[in-house]
Amino acid sequence: MNKEAYIQMFKDTDALLEGHFLLSSGKHSAKYLQCARVLQYPNLSEMICRDLAQYFKDVQVDVVIGPALGAVTLSYELARQLKCRSIFAEREDGIMKLRRGFKIEEGEKVLVVEDVITTGGSVREIIEIVKEYRGEIVAVAGIVDRSGGKVDLGYPLKTLLTLEIETFDPEECPLCKEGIPIVKPGSRKSKKKTE
Repeated sequence: MNKEAYIQMFKDTDALLEGHFLLSSGKHSAKYLQCARVLQYPNLSEMICRDLAQYFKDVQVDVVIGPALGAVTLSYELARQLKCRSIFAEREDGIMKLRRGFKIEEGEKVLVVEDVITTGGSVREIIEIVKEYRGEIVAVAGIVDRSGGKVDLGYPLKTLLTLEIETFDPEECPLCKEGIPIVKPGSRKSKKKTE
C-alpha cells in the first residue's frame, strides 16, 4: 500500500485524531495517531504487518519486542508474519522491563517495534532492555514515524508512514495559548506536567 492508502486507513478507522493532545514525551500536538483503532481489526493488522515484514524478509529475526500497551498487537502479528517469537516489555513502578517470564537469549536477533515513533523515548527504553540481555538488535520498525524522519535511534528504522506532525513544548504551545482543553490519549503518563 502507498502512503495515501495508509492515511486513508487511519481516517476510515477514526485513528487520525485532531484537537489538543499531550503526548507521552510531554510535548503537545494538534494531531494524534491512535493506532489501536486500526489494529483492532485483525485484517488491517495482518495487512500492516505483512507490509512491514517485507523489510525483513532477508534478515534473521529470532524475536520481536515492543512496549506495552501500544505495540503488543503489532509485535505479535509481525512475529507471526516473520515466524518467530513475540514478547513485550511493560512498566513496573515506572520502569520498562520484561515480566511474565519473558527473556531474550544472548545473541538472539531482535526486531524492536513501536506503533508510532515521535521522539523515540519508548523505543530507547526497549533498546536498553535488549542490550541488558545481550540481544542483537537488527532494526526498529513501526507503523508511523511522526518525526518526519528526524529521529535517530542508532539502528535502521523502517516504517510504513513518515509524517511531519508538528509538536510543541508546553510553554510554547499555541493551542494552550488559545485555551483549547488538552487530552492525554496514550497508555502512559507523560514525562512533564502541564499547567
